[in-house]
Amino acid sequence: MPLQMNREVFITCAVTGSGSTQDRSPHVPRSPEQIANSAIDAAKAGAAVVHCHVRDPETGVPSRKLEYYREVTDRIRAAEVDVVLNLTAGMGGDMVFGSTEAPLPVNTSGTDMIGATERVAHVRECLPEICTLDCGTMNFAEADYVMTNTPGMLRAMGGMMTELGVKPEIEAFDTGHLWFAKQLVDEGVLKPDALVQLCMGVPWGAPDDMNTFMAMVNNVPADWNWSAFSLGRNQMPFVAASVVAGGNVRVGLEDNLMLGKGNLVTNAQLVENAVGIIERLGAKVIGPEEVRSKLNLTKRAPQS
Repeated sequence: MPLQMNREVFITCAVTGSGSTQDRSPHVPRSPEQIANSAIDAAKAGAAVVHCHVRDPETGVPSRKLEYYREVTDRIRAAEVDVVLNLTAGMGGDMVFGSTEAPLPVNTSGTDMIGATERVAHVRECLPEICTLDCGTMNFAEADYVMTNTPGMLRAMGGMMTELGVKPEIEAFDTGHLWFAKQLVDEGVLKPDALVQLCMGVPWGAPDDMNTFMAMVNNVPADWNWSAFSLGRNQMPFVAASVVAGGNVRVGLEDNLMLGKGNLVTNAQLVENAVGIIERLGAKVIGPEEVRSKLNLTKRAPQS
């Protein structure tokens, strides 16, 4: 399809993620208060959407605790700055096998496998406007770690999200994930006005070269909204690439800790840098109300 630059761009800030980055930078937030404050600062810097995981406040290890999500959500909603809340639903699908000669039983210290209802429990409780749906299974960096999302699991989770009125953000780590996302729309599990995040350069998904990126872009239906990111030093180049290719952008400490070698920065600084790139390209950075209109979102309060 012919490409057309996006002139009205929204920025998503991925605030903390679930990687083992907590000891690599003092700016990676751990506690619910720190995560919420970092998200609020990112919103003030120009992020229209904040994508949040939660961590154990003491260790920084990724967590699924409902009370942490509740606190993050309440703090962000109580802030004086408006922002679209996007909560992860990617936790609970991790499987770590044993050795290559004895893969079973699985490694219980690394495996975290739960059912669909539990995986979206915090979404049901907090009712964000968006939550993520990792749309496929993938070998994920380490030798024996598999990010597991079966077709049945995705149908169940996607259906629950749609029923709750929370828009799934389809996380596509490869072209096959987009293929299945289209199937979910065809089946009515997801609504036709889908939202996609193209996840580039995550081992061992789609590499972040331009040929692969354009293959991903060209597999997104024309009536869907999409965004993209890459990791580390390629985060900011992909801000420009995404805008030029017609999409929106994601930055944040989940994906990158630095601006320049050794220069550890905050989420707000990453957002500010992205704003500068977008505006120098001649595009406009849009805010949360414009995003809600663009994505057909409804700002919702939690259930009592």
